[in-house]
Amino acid sequence: MRIMVIGSGGREHALAWKIAQSPLVTGLFVAPGNGGTETIATNLPVDITDHAAVISAARDNQIDFVVVGPDSQVVAGLGDDIRDAGITCFCPSKPAGQLEGSKSFTKALCDEFDIPTAAYGRFEDEASALAYLYVQGAPIVIKADGLAAGKGVTVAMSVEEAEEAIVDCFSGLFGESGAAVVIEEFMEGEEVSLFVLSDGKDILPLTTAQDHKRAFDGDQGPNTGGMGAYSPAPVMSKDIYDVAMARIIEPTVRGMAQRGTPYAGVLYAGLMLTEDGPKLVEYNARFGDPECQVMMMRMESDIVPVLHAVATGTLAGQQVQWKDAYALTVILATEGYPGSYGKGSEIRGVEGLDDADLTVFHAGTKRDGERLLANGGRVLNITALGASVKEAQERAYRGVDAIDWPEGFCRRDIGWREVSREQN
Repeated sequence: MRIMVIGSGGREHALAWKIAQSPLVTGLFVAPGNGGTETIATNLPVDITDHAAVISAARDNQIDFVVVGPDSQVVAGLGDDIRDAGITCFCPSKPAGQLEGSKSFTKALCDEFDIPTAAYGRFEDEASALAYLYVQGAPIVIKADGLAAGKGVTVAMSVEEAEEAIVDCFSGLFGESGAAVVIEEFMEGEEVSLFVLSDGKDILPLTTAQDHKRAFDGDQGPNTGGMGAYSPAPVMSKDIYDVAMARIIEPTVRGMAQRGTPYAGVLYAGLMLTEDGPKLVEYNARFGDPECQVMMMRMESDIVPVLHAVATGTLAGQQVQWKDAYALTVILATEGYPGSYGKGSEIRGVEGLDDADLTVFHAGTKRDGERLLANGGRVLNITALGASVKEAQERAYRGVDAIDWPEGFCRRDIGWREVSREQN
C-alpha cells in the first residue's frame, strides 16, 4: 500500500513512524509533515484545509490509503471527501465527528443512551450562562462548545474565574467554537484516557493513558494541548475498565449506529474516575496528542491492518499486541506557549538520540538545510520505554537534557502520580 498521513504534529509523526515499520507499506507520505516526518516519509506541502488539494495530492502520488490525524479535519469532513473521491480513508465521518466537534452533541447522546457524565447546561448567550453560574457556584467547568485546540476548557475553582472564562468564550476568543458554552459540574477524581477502535459495528480496545494538560509542574498554569503523557494507566483497573466499556463505550458506538451516524475510527474517551464509577468527561474523534506517541511506542503489532480494517468495516477478529512496558513522553515547548511564542530558534542535539528505548517525535519543527528550527508551540516529544513509569520517566528526561534549545521549556514532573504510587 501507498499510504498518506494527514497532519504536521507529534501525533502524525508517531503514526507515520509506526506505519513505516509495516511490511505492507510500499510508499509513505505525510501532508504537510514536519522536520521529523521527512526523515521517514515524503513530506507533501499541501494545505490540508483545502480538501480538493489533498485529494489531488493523493491521486498524483497513487495513494491507496489515507490516515487523517488532526481533529480539525475530522470535524471538517475531510474523511468523507476523500472517500467520495474513491480513496480508502481512516477517519470518522463528519456527522460522527460531532462527538468531538460539539460538546452539546455528546451531552445529548449521553442523555439519550444513559451514559454517565457530569450534569450540565448549554447556553448561547453570556447573560444566561452567567445566571446559571451564579446558581451553581464553584468549583465548576466552563467549556467552549466547539474545537479550541485543547484551550477552550476552564476548570474554575472560583466564581470569578468562571465568569472570566464565560466572558472569554462569548467575546470571540475561540471564534465560532465559543458561540455556545457548556457549563458542567466539577467532578472529583482522577482523569484517565481510554482508546478503542470501531468500524461502526465492532469494537477493538486499544489501551489507556494519562495526559498532563497544565503548562507547569504540579499541574499549575494554563491548559495546553498536553505537556506529556504515559501509558498504560495502572489506575484503570480491570473492574473500572469493564464498567467503562459496558456503560460508556459500548452504548456510544451502539447509539451512534442507531442514530444513523455510525462511528468508524479511533474513539478516545476522557474519563473521570469518581466515587460513583467512571464518568465521561469528553470524547475525541482521533488519536490523542501526546497520547498517540506513547501508544505507538508500546504497540508491538503492525498498525496498518487494524487501521485499514476500521476503514473497510472489517474490524471483527482483529487484534493488537502491546509491549510489556510503560511509555512516557515529555513535551518540549517554545517559551510562551500556550500564549504567544516566537518561531525560528535553532534546536541542537536531537540527531542520534533515538535508540530501542527512546524516540524523539517532532511536532512544531522544520528543517533549514542542516539546521532544525522550532516552528510551533509544542515542538518535540521525547518518548521513552521502561519497565516502570519511573524508569521510562528517567530515560525520557535524559533525552530532554541532551537537547540544546535555550528557547524551550518542559514540565519536569510528567508521570508524577504514578511514580509516587510506585514508590509507596
